[in-house]
Amino acid sequence: MPSDTPEPDPGKTGDARPQDGRPKGEQPDTGGPPEPAGLPRDERSELDALRHRLTVLEASAPPPRARHHRLRTSGSVVLIVISSLLSLLAVIAVWTDSIVGDTDRYVATVAPLASNPDVQAALTSRVTSEVLAQIDVKAVVDELSQAAVQQGAPPELGKLIGGLSGPITSGLTQLVSSTVNKVVTSDQFETLWVDANRAVHSSLDKALTGKGGGAVSLENNQVAIDIGPFVAKVKDQLVASGFGPAAKIPEVHTSFVVFSSKDVGKVKTYFRILQIMGTWLPILAVLVAAAGVFTAVNRRHGLIGAALGVAVAMLLLGVVLTVFRSFYLDHLPPGASQAAAGAIYDALIRFLRASVRAVGVTALVTGVGAFLIGPSKVAVWIRTACSSAIGALREVSTAHGMRLGPVGRFVHHYKRWIGAAVLAVAAVVLATWSYPTAAVVWWIVVVVLVGFAIREFLDAEPGDSPPPPSAPTVESAPRPGG
Repeated sequence: MPSDTPEPDPGKTGDARPQDGRPKGEQPDTGGPPEPAGLPRDERSELDALRHRLTVLEASAPPPRARHHRLRTSGSVVLIVISSLLSLLAVIAVWTDSIVGDTDRYVATVAPLASNPDVQAALTSRVTSEVLAQIDVKAVVDELSQAAVQQGAPPELGKLIGGLSGPITSGLTQLVSSTVNKVVTSDQFETLWVDANRAVHSSLDKALTGKGGGAVSLENNQVAIDIGPFVAKVKDQLVASGFGPAAKIPEVHTSFVVFSSKDVGKVKTYFRILQIMGTWLPILAVLVAAAGVFTAVNRRHGLIGAALGVAVAMLLLGVVLTVFRSFYLDHLPPGASQAAAGAIYDALIRFLRASVRAVGVTALVTGVGAFLIGPSKVAVWIRTACSSAIGALREVSTAHGMRLGPVGRFVHHYKRWIGAAVLAVAAVVLATWSYPTAAVVWWIVVVVLVGFAIREFLDAEPGDSPPPPSAPTVESAPRPGG
């Protein structure tokens, strides 16, 4: 039966609510502060625009902590770049200081040149030319002609001998050249070469600073070696072989040019500066790199960056040495042997290249080590695989009766300190090694890895080792009479 009561009209009743359920007169909830009632439409639009701009500014402005991190990151990058450049200069400075200040190092550098075929050929040619320049071939021919006449030879024969200056010069050149070659390629020459370079090592300072004296000189923008003693040795050999006119060769001091350039004066100044800073530059480079790592927000990432920076610097130095070799050979004086000059250059920078490789390998190993202790999936997988393999070996050994006992508990308790001690000992050995090479660095890395493997093998938690078999108790012992 239909009701006669009419349905209430929401729009007419006083306590009626809008269709969205809010009380009458309440503004819609927009998520922000309530708007003042009764504002005109244009003012409400302006207020909405201001709120929107404020929201955008709050979202775009970095928090103070982010600005602080950005500043630390920028400072760390600058310090790491400076340390990389300092490491490059440090390697050159140490090499310069070792060449000048270490006699054994210098002798080990130049000793192989005595048996180098290109250097021997260049010395043979240079000494032969100097010896022939001191022999008056015309006087020798005249003496032969007069001697023939005095021995009763016809005057025509004497005139004929006087016209043989050309063949005599050719034969004399061959005689001198063969004699010089015998001197240069003999075992005695290698001994004399080493002894002479050891005795005149102090004169190398002149080649780098332009002062002093001795067998190494720096004149007319040339680096040259005095080969006068070799000429004297050839003179004695010629006289001993029966060539009497060689006794009239005077004492000469001729030069074997190693390098010639108008920029030698600048180079010697730079070398002098590097020689003075050879001791302090490596320490300064390490300190700046440590400051860069300490400043970084993520110090492990900072260590990886510093290691990669040094490795890139060593790669750059290796490229520069290769390019400078071509520049060096292109600026030799006319008539100089490029093959001999190249051999001399390679010998002089041999230990510099070895230092570049050693520092580069050390940097790469440091970077890889810093990566492997990180949380990346690859690092975690490698650590887990190594730990599982060593753990399996430990379990097999324990199953066959090995007991770690107090050693295992000690290693487990001081595991981190033991690892730090291994790294510290490796760092001290590398730092105190006189002239480490890449092979030395690799062997140190192998020893460190073996040390960490032994530490992991001996790391046994107290509950890992099975308890020793217990002694029989009184209750379990057999009683008399059954």
